[in-house]
Amino acid sequence: MRLTEFQEMLHTEFGVSRGDVLLTDHVLPSMGGRTGAQAIEEGADPRDVWRALCADFDVPRGRW
Repeated sequence: MRLTEFQEMLHTEFGVSRGDVLLTDHVLPSMGGRTGAQAIEEGADPRDVWRALCADFDVPRGRW
């Protein structure tokens, strides 16, 4: 997944402000206790970060 596609999905699902806050502040246990932004910066696939956020916030699987 491209980073631009990830950001578009993040903003569509959570809204721009909330999505940005979730990406930078929410710690993802499944990503080694890092935030989504930290995980992406360290080389994680944005798709894996997207799935972790969806799982943590009960986004229906059809939108993953």
